[in-house]
Amino acid sequence: MSIDAAMIEQMILEGIPDATVKVEDLRGDGEHYAAYVVSPSFAGKNRVQQHKMVYDAMKGKMGEELHALAIQTSVPE
Repeated sequence: MSIDAAMIEQMILEGIPDATVKVEDLRGDGEHYAAYVVSPSFAGKNRVQQHKMVYDAMKGKMGEELHALAIQTSVPE
């Protein structure tokens, strides 16, 4: 069972409600995605901490139903 882009976006938004999220299917195979996440919640956190917030929002789906997720995070300008 795989997860689609809309489900990934929904999960990230549930975990980081103030985020703006864009999810892209990189290969068109429903298994390799990129998530672009912008959130004021990332302020003062390093990149590893920001990515952990996104992984935590995925509620253990990484490596199970979701094969690959490239993450780019940033704080709003």
